[in-house]
Amino acid sequence: MQKSKNILVAPLNWGLGHATRCIPIINAIIDNGDQPILASDGQALELLKKEYPTLKFIQLPSYDIEYAKEGQNLKLKMLKDSPKIWTAIRNEHKILTDIIFKYKINGIISDNRLGLYSNLVPSVIITHQLQVLSGSTTWLSTQLHLHYIKKYDYCWIPDTTGIHNLSGKLSFNEDSNIQKTYLGPLSRFNNMGNYQKKYDLMVLLSGPEPQRGILEKKLLEEVKRFKGEVLFIAGKVEQEQKVTKKGDITYYNYLSTEGLQKAFDRSELILCRSGYTTIMDLQKMNKKAFFIPTPGQFEQEYLATLLDQKGKAPFCSQEDFTIEMLENVHQYEGFCYDQSSTTSISSILEETFSSVNENSEPIPNSLST
Repeated sequence: MQKSKNILVAPLNWGLGHATRCIPIINAIIDNGDQPILASDGQALELLKKEYPTLKFIQLPSYDIEYAKEGQNLKLKMLKDSPKIWTAIRNEHKILTDIIFKYKINGIISDNRLGLYSNLVPSVIITHQLQVLSGSTTWLSTQLHLHYIKKYDYCWIPDTTGIHNLSGKLSFNEDSNIQKTYLGPLSRFNNMGNYQKKYDLMVLLSGPEPQRGILEKKLLEEVKRFKGEVLFIAGKVEQEQKVTKKGDITYYNYLSTEGLQKAFDRSELILCRSGYTTIMDLQKMNKKAFFIPTPGQFEQEYLATLLDQKGKAPFCSQEDFTIEMLENVHQYEGFCYDQSSTTSISSILEETFSSVNENSEPIPNSLST
């Protein structure tokens, strides 16, 4: 009887997108008969605990990422916070060897956590950021990110290589030192298509504070003028799920994957950030959307502009948004899921970790890490 492999899956705690797009990876590991061991911090870890209460969890050092209150100050805020981020990366790398031996880890899948590479077992990084946009410092931020990506054995990219890709230039780089595999868009949802519409608008919030909370406050006022049923999901993973209803507005602090699946199915229009994981979910669910990029977040602003130019969805700045702007959505085609763009995650997992001895002690390739 074949023994199962222990695969460490570790998403970055930067909003919830990195954690949620790991869900199809985790499910594929389980379907392959292997054992996922989940590692993160903060709300990302709490979300995974709620999704997989019977699995093993590891608390990792926090990058402690926060956005600036004013969008124009985001780059300065990230620069100021960079020493604690680099410290967290070094700390998670230092404890990785102990984790590998303690939990008999046979392979690592890191979603944008930059310190979880090892010479003891095969290590994979999931990222769509082969170019990291930061305005005038894009070259520098890209090179810093590539420096860490190259420490991994494999780079899995949740997008396609064709002209209909979702991330535009972000996921392309000609560096031959990176062993790239394009997975196609990753989403935790299944397009069931068999629910009747219940909500005219779903507001879906995500991302680090304080910007998540700033947008929540603004939109709670704006949706009071919306004519129709509204489902408002605040994106706050708390100890208990809370729901309130006032008039035509139903408010949840968060929804599980199952609950959010039903919410997508039953909602006509989605109002949300232009985060990449949300975009992949919209495509999987064939939805129309309106985007409000996080102020000062160059990637979200780029993606919103790109998808507007492609005729997929309109967008507006957080400061200028009014609920009446949703009337523009009917002029856009929305998102459409292409089954052929998806790669078999199970087969990629088997190929990546096929040389690993099941449940054996890791053997270092060298003494250095």
